[in-house]
Amino acid sequence: MTAVLAPPPPSAQPVPEPALHRLRWAASDALTLTKRNLIHNVRSPELLVFATIQPVMFVLLFRYVFGGAIATPGVRYVDYLMPGIFVQTTAFASTNTGIGLAEDLSKGIIDRFRSLPMARSAVLAGRTLADLVRMVFVVLVMTAVGVAVGLRFHVGIVATVAALGITVVFGFAMSWISATIGMAVKDVETANVAGFIWLFPLTFASSAFVPLTSMPGWLQSFAKVNPVTNTVDAARALIVGGPTARPLLYTTAWIVGLLAVFVPLSVARYRRVA
Repeated sequence: MTAVLAPPPPSAQPVPEPALHRLRWAASDALTLTKRNLIHNVRSPELLVFATIQPVMFVLLFRYVFGGAIATPGVRYVDYLMPGIFVQTTAFASTNTGIGLAEDLSKGIIDRFRSLPMARSAVLAGRTLADLVRMVFVVLVMTAVGVAVGLRFHVGIVATVAALGITVVFGFAMSWISATIGMAVKDVETANVAGFIWLFPLTFASSAFVPLTSMPGWLQSFAKVNPVTNTVDAARALIVGGPTARPLLYTTAWIVGLLAVFVPLSVARYRRVA
């Protein structure tokens, strides 16, 4: 007579770790919303067009109008300029995060998301990840524009990829600041203005377009600790050559610090406004 084995008691059956289960759930929701935001970008190609036109205009302006008047000893100005353009492009592109969230708030889409059984952090993660993909696309376009106007990569392909990668990751960190601003103002027009107004002093009071030695002493003190300056210096060292350890260390510290501060702030803000 064949013995029939009884099923194990419920306590003996494997149970997934709650924390791991929640993490997988949040990641799946974030990827779903990332796909949703990317589809929106594909269906609105003018967003990518205008996001690309602005940095191209900066390249042409500084390369052919201001470039002859700016001295960069030891390096051609186009090689000096383009790392700054890469960082400026990702920094400015980060404002789309705040604008997109403000638009979703004004249209009530966030309220619809709140009614669904989904991770709350997925809304923010999906938006920032979609903007990260868009940053990669725009940076690749700007790389082609840079090569067309004379940019040359002096260190090698690995260093070049690292330079472009660090500018995109920096833009991703900045997008969380924009997310916090977008949910604080809740209005698309205000988010557009508020998203740019704090970026201009960071971008132009940096080493993105001119050497720091050309600035007054008091401004140099600010520019040296500016996260844009450190990211530009790291990207420039990886593209043109020069010491990389210090700017890479400072840039990494800024990226980690920005994410550590603004990811929790934006999530907390989202919970309040939603």
